[in-house]
Amino acid sequence: MNRTAVAVGGIVSLFVLVQVLALALVAPFDAAGYQAVPDGQTDNPLNSIIYVAGILVATGLMLLAFRYDADLLVRGVIALSATYICYYVFSVLFPPVTVAGIPVLALVAAVALVAAMLLYPEWYVIDAAGVVMGGGAAGLFGISFGVLPAVVLLTILAVYDAISVYGTEHMLDLADGVMNLRLPVILVMPLSLSYSFIDAMDATGNEDEEREEAERGAETADGERDDERDAFFIGLGDAVMPTVLIASAAHFSDLPTLVPGLDAPLPAVTAAVGMLAGLLVLMRMVAAGRAHAGLPLLNGGAIGGYLLGALAAGIPLVEALGVAPYL
Repeated sequence: MNRTAVAVGGIVSLFVLVQVLALALVAPFDAAGYQAVPDGQTDNPLNSIIYVAGILVATGLMLLAFRYDADLLVRGVIALSATYICYYVFSVLFPPVTVAGIPVLALVAAVALVAAMLLYPEWYVIDAAGVVMGGGAAGLFGISFGVLPAVVLLTILAVYDAISVYGTEHMLDLADGVMNLRLPVILVMPLSLSYSFIDAMDATGNEDEEREEAERGAETADGERDDERDAFFIGLGDAVMPTVLIASAAHFSDLPTLVPGLDAPLPAVTAAVGMLAGLLVLMRMVAAGRAHAGLPLLNGGAIGGYLLGALAAGIPLVEALGVAPYL
């Protein structure tokens, strides 16, 4: 089998794991009270605008930090954020063994995972941490953003992603700096079993090449031909953002689940399928030798899939989008 096809299959598998974990966490997160906004505010589209503004501020601060060689500060903030999200995930998955009111198993597991990532940032360690972080972040935002705010969020971020990659290209500068931190803000899928992310980043002769590859690839994947690349790189945000809608569609739906033991009503399932369809189109375009922004296809696929599933379930379009109260 073509090694590119195997690698693409690996990327798809990682995305599916993020989706499944997010759906599995919806009910436990809700029961634990991890919703980031009050119940009466989950349908407020203003939440999406505030979140996008936060992204813009964080992006600007990170670019400044990289410009003035404050990489260590960014690394610390991302590591703390990773520990925080992993702790949330493990706190609902592990038995509630507490010491002084602190779930020690969850805390130890979160610290251990982030420590492993910092001390031995091989591709499979980064991917494992990325799946936990991605599923956790998508689940947390999914129960906090109603469907309308989620659709607004995905639409704005898709436009922003396209502008920042094809227009201003500042996202490429951000990807370059973040890539060198070797933290789970990307997913890495090698094209050979001998590939080592650590060796690729450490090798003096190849460091500039890998850095250039990261610039083109951290948003989606690199744009090199099959015989020139060693691995596919795709931004963790590309897996998280569309999955927010999947988790939201699951949490705020009264429809029965289609998957036993998993909160997955029809609109959430079709949103997941639409997201994966967008991913396959994206990877096909990348495999042809071009780099692309990921969120336009991924978010668009998730939104289109959600709407098709909602209509198939007999939900009117205005209700599916959550705009009925504004009409």
